[in-house]
Amino acid sequence: MAKFRRKHVWERAKGHCEYCQLSQEYSVLPHEIDHIRAKKHRGPHTLDNTCIACAHCNAAKGSNAAGFDPETDELVPLFNARTDTWDEHFFWDGAVLFGKTPIGRATIDVLSINDPSCVDQREYLIRADLFPPEE
Repeated sequence: MAKFRRKHVWERAKGHCEYCQLSQEYSVLPHEIDHIRAKKHRGPHTLDNTCIACAHCNAAKGSNAAGFDPETDELVPLFNARTDTWDEHFFWDGAVLFGKTPIGRATIDVLSINDPSCVDQREYLIRADLFPPEE
């Protein structure tokens, strides 16, 4: 991806993971450019198919495009940062992320967003008044 496009993807995300909202500033591992629809599934290398993901979310997502909603067991697409609105699918209760919709719940489940180590890190950041990010 051309440097100007990489820069655009980073600026659009404001340096935050577009799934769990963790800032690159508070992450030990570098955030990565994620292909929303993986290249192995013919996902294009375009601005409309990329987002910023922390190393945890990106590794957990892998090439998955869908997951099962833990409440309904329905197969649904994962959250798409380019076509979905974050607040319509997710909400924070302290350091724990909850899904409002099947898409939100499946995304949280597949990406293991509430892994205990992630929750611990967010609790620390909340105590330091550094999380969640302000819009």
